[in-house]
Amino acid sequence: MDVLLLLLRESTLNRNSHIRAYMTPNEVAELLRVSPVTIRQWAQKGWIKATTTAGGHRRFSRKDVEAFARQRGMELSSDGPLRVLVVDDNRSFARYLVDLLASQSLEIETAHDGFDAGRKVLQFNPAIVLLDLKMPGMDGFSVCRQLKGDKNTKNIRVIAMTGYYTPENEASIIKAGAEVCLAKPFDKAKLLKVMMLDLPAESKAFVGVGGVDQCTVYIDE
Repeated sequence: MDVLLLLLRESTLNRNSHIRAYMTPNEVAELLRVSPVTIRQWAQKGWIKATTTAGGHRRFSRKDVEAFARQRGMELSSDGPLRVLVVDDNRSFARYLVDLLASQSLEIETAHDGFDAGRKVLQFNPAIVLLDLKMPGMDGFSVCRQLKGDKNTKNIRVIAMTGYYTPENEASIIKAGAEVCLAKPFDKAKLLKVMMLDLPAESKAFVGVGGVDQCTVYIDE
C-alpha cells in the first residue's frame, strides 16, 4: 500500500512538472511582450512550436519559447524593464505620454521626428514604439516600414497613434506592420491594454487633440 501511494505521488509530481513546463498563449505573450493574437499567428505559421491539448487548446514548451526568442533577438519580460520609445513631433504630447507611463516601471525615451526615431531605435533598442503618423520629414508610415523591413528591428512592437484617423490611414499603417492604430482621443485604459500593461488605480484620463484640463488631455499634432 505504501509503495502504491509512493507511485501515485511520483506520477502526480511528474504530471505537475510537465504542466509547469508548458505555457498558454497568454503566458507566452506576456513573456515575449507581444499580443496573444501575435502568438497565435506565429503558431499558425509554424514559426513557434506548439502542441494541442485534447480540448483543442495550444500549449507551448518554455524551452521552445526561449529558443524562439534567442533566435530572433527578442527580450523576455524577465530580462528587465520594458523599453518604450515615444515618437511624436509634438513635444507636449510626448511628455504627457512619458508622465502617463511613469507608474509602469518602464524605461522610456522620446524622439520628435522620424530621423531621430531611427537613431534612438539603434541606441535604445526598444521593445515597443508608440508612433505618431503625421510628422514632418519622415512620417510614421516610413518609420514603420523601415523598422519592419530590417531583420534587426522587425520584432519591435509598433503601436501607431494619430489625431487624423481615417480607415485608409489605419489600413496603411497596419499593412506596414503596426499592431494597431489608436485614434486620438484614446483613453488611458485603451493605451495600456494594447501595450499589455496594467491600468493604475488613478482616475481615467483621455489622450487626444485640443486643450488641457484636469481630467482630459488634448494636444494638437
